[in-house]
Amino acid sequence: MAEENVLPIPNLALPQECFVLQQLSLSHLHDRARAALLQGIKADQMAPYYRLVVAANVLPLDQALLDKLEKENSAELERLDKLLKEAEETEGESDIADALRAKASYLTRIGEKEKAIEAQQLALEKTAGLGSRIDIVLTLVRIGFFFGDNQLISTNLTKADEFVEKGGDWDRRNRLKVYRGLHLLSIRQFKPASALLIDALSTFTATELLSYNDFVSLTVISGTLTLNRVDLKKKIISAPEVISALPELPTLADTTKNLYDCHYDKFFVALATLEQTHLLPSRLLAPHARFYVREMRILAYAQLLQSYSSLTLDSLAHAFGVTVDFVDNELSRFIASGRLHATIDRVRGIVETNRPALKNAQTETVIRKGDVLLNSIQRLSKVLY
Repeated sequence: MAEENVLPIPNLALPQECFVLQQLSLSHLHDRARAALLQGIKADQMAPYYRLVVAANVLPLDQALLDKLEKENSAELERLDKLLKEAEETEGESDIADALRAKASYLTRIGEKEKAIEAQQLALEKTAGLGSRIDIVLTLVRIGFFFGDNQLISTNLTKADEFVEKGGDWDRRNRLKVYRGLHLLSIRQFKPASALLIDALSTFTATELLSYNDFVSLTVISGTLTLNRVDLKKKIISAPEVISALPELPTLADTTKNLYDCHYDKFFVALATLEQTHLLPSRLLAPHARFYVREMRILAYAQLLQSYSSLTLDSLAHAFGVTVDFVDNELSRFIASGRLHATIDRVRGIVETNRPALKNAQTETVIRKGDVLLNSIQRLSKVLY
């Protein structure tokens, strides 16, 4: 286990509130988000971050508040610099490293990005313990999440992997899975993200990154899209951790259960609600909301069609609780793009599945790869002879 509790700095709830305030479509959430953002800024004395959100027109400038926060920052940094100087003059390397980490933590807490990164990197150089070095690198990852800096995130996740392979403990290994899973979600890599989040489900400790319910939500959202029916039942629907959290997440429960139970009309309603309550308001998932909803619809259509050789458009529309024209238009788009293996006979009002046989698909793969191999051998023979 980690030697000490990981401080939740910077406070990753704040950029989420800032995101909500920047979305006109989420105006019904603005009052709550504004209050939470301001409260968080005051609690962590975040003068640098307050200046950023004011410059972005997210919050109005309160000069008295800014002056108060800057005064608190100056006093605390002066105190930390004094402790660092004393450590350098009279103490050993361990005490100097502790003083450097304390200053780096405060700069991280108040949202002073560049100075925080510089201070954390200096603390990393002076820190000897592998566990503490991993904690510093993960803090740099959190700074990246806070400011939306993907380069900072990727660089330090790679460092964290290297450190963990050298001997990271169980707790840090599991926290790293959550960090990497969150990053993969942010870049639309739902399948590998799902595998990592599910693996960490029973051992989640990364509360400095997100709350447990938010973690379960992301695990369910990614798993429902990427798992087959057997694994969805085993790893999500029947998982004790998910079962205990779902009563507080009814929309997620409805989406997953109705898809698994083939109640497609209820699934479509739940999916539309999920988009409004979990995807669009999320700083992490909003950029992928349209993609996710489209892929979930394709998944539901494919799940129903694979059970039949043909279906009438009327029965298909009834199953999904939509009009015939709607399902005709959607299926046409997905079929034309190769996402569904079916044909539509609009005159007869029938959808016929034409999934390629598994053996035919495997044969085609072998032939295609064989051709590539033969061409490579021929090119090599010309070089050699």
